[in-house]
Amino acid sequence: MALSVPQISVMIVLMAEADEVTNPELKERYNITLDGKDRRHLNDLKLVESRKRGRSFAHVLTDDGWARLAEEIRAGVKVTSGSNGAALRAVLAGLVRFLSRTDQRFGDVFQPVQAAAEDGVQDVEARVRAVYAELTREPGGWVSLTDVRVRLADVPQNVMDEALRSLNRQPDVVMVPEDNQKALRPEDRRAALAVGDQDKHYLSIGAR
Repeated sequence: MALSVPQISVMIVLMAEADEVTNPELKERYNITLDGKDRRHLNDLKLVESRKRGRSFAHVLTDDGWARLAEEIRAGVKVTSGSNGAALRAVLAGLVRFLSRTDQRFGDVFQPVQAAAEDGVQDVEARVRAVYAELTREPGGWVSLTDVRVRLADVPQNVMDEALRSLNRQPDVVMVPEDNQKALRPEDRRAALAVGDQDKHYLSIGAR
């Protein structure tokens, strides 16, 4: 069954990420999301697997999705028109030539950053604690995750998320949601940490 330009485009993004990505992350990084009929279509074709994570969906390419996308790219898929589309097609064509020359697959080129993330999580935890100490006058005070992420904007989001999740499991750390959801700004929603089925917006360290 044919795929639309938006569907192929989001699959290319998922290929580049090579890992599970939420709609808020897609929106922040690439200004796209995978929702509605496009999500259902890709799910029904078993090209993309989607699951609820917090209040949003998270998506990852399946093995069939990787194979189908490789076919589409080798066939010279036209993702978009204009100069941007031409540049992307040139890059993808060059990638196909490289893979053919080196006898590699797309999955050999695009790898998740999780391994690198794990190596850096402890360092980021220490940085979060340092930023927290700068932002509050006493242990146990509440600090917005938005402010923490702004201070540590150089940290990749997936690494920051893992560091915050690790901190959240530590006995001196508490994270809570904003009681007044209407007061949340878009940047607050993007900075939230999904824990189970709840988004956390504030961080407290050292109260226990």
